[in-house]
Amino acid sequence: MMNIGITCYPTYGGSGIVATELGKSLAERGHHVHFISYALPMRLTGLGASGNMDYIDNIFYHEVEMSSYPLFEFPMYELALTSKMVEVAKYEKLDLIHAHYAIPHATSALLAKQVLGNDLKIVTTLHGTDITLVGLEPSFEPLMRYSIEASNVVTSVSEYLKNETVGNYGVEKDIVVIPNFIDTEVFRPMESKNLRRLLAPNGERILVHVSNFRAVKRVTDAIRAFKIILDSGIKAKFLLIGDGPDRSESESLARELGIWNHTRFLGKQAELAALLSASDVFLIPSGNESFGLSALEAMACGVPVISSDVGGLPEVNVDGETGYIVPMGDVAELAAKTMALLKDEDLRKRLGNNAHDHAVKHFTKEKLVPLYEQAYEQALSS
Repeated sequence: MMNIGITCYPTYGGSGIVATELGKSLAERGHHVHFISYALPMRLTGLGASGNMDYIDNIFYHEVEMSSYPLFEFPMYELALTSKMVEVAKYEKLDLIHAHYAIPHATSALLAKQVLGNDLKIVTTLHGTDITLVGLEPSFEPLMRYSIEASNVVTSVSEYLKNETVGNYGVEKDIVVIPNFIDTEVFRPMESKNLRRLLAPNGERILVHVSNFRAVKRVTDAIRAFKIILDSGIKAKFLLIGDGPDRSESESLARELGIWNHTRFLGKQAELAALLSASDVFLIPSGNESFGLSALEAMACGVPVISSDVGGLPEVNVDGETGYIVPMGDVAELAAKTMALLKDEDLRKRLGNNAHDHAVKHFTKEKLVPLYEQAYEQALSS
């Protein structure tokens, strides 16, 4: 069994969710897992008074403590993270650190390794934002390339992201593709009649979107498509789950379009499976997605997905089988495909069943967590 450090952003985005679920699965398989972050990861709940997991006693959380000094204009998170990594690696005798994001997490891990002066292994997982946004800033390119090349093992969550990394940075490092995964004991079709009655008391159809409400998610496209759907005469409700910088704009648009009473902004929800199971169609019109974890979670709950045609989404959602893929930014087509499912119950059920079967066949933790263990073994032997 291994002592594994995991560093991730503890927020609502897919990278933090995957890192947390991976750590929990690794702990269930007997490894000791140490989360190192500035806050408790969202899905790492149930910590008792001792600071250990009530239900998984070999998971530990180490908070990166931030200090502010008048001399420094900006908080120095990367250096504080490095110091905490050094402390945890030294006293907990870590075998490796699994950094989720090359910048800043792998960069801090590599610096911690130099400070320790030992052969601490670094495994880096690329999730997307670090590659497609942060790393493309010219000032970051050399650091991004170094963080990837100097890691013992590098993984990415999709073939799309692997190709983007090689194309953008010219790295020669072998990148192992390990898709994101779901826990099918959590994300599964659930009985939802009572919840549907609460959400749609007049028997309306229910659409759902889950994201961190950043501009790249194009939530307003989904809202404009929903307006077209309502104008067609279909009675429906739209659940928007999550929070982020574009939530206020999205709420304002719903009011402006006169559909506010048909939308429900639910904020961050820890118990997603029930809400997904109560829904008829999942919308993800993103401008870019390295994978699309929220779509996969909906599929596992038996909900067909309508996604844009960008990034890694076509590796998750199979057009015409598990849902539909539409051109990014084509609001009319997004609405048309949604209406096709809402008007044809047999089609919707068939695609929903296909979506569930596809998720269970290809994206379970039982299938994919062992691939991370293989990556760790490869790092330890390098």
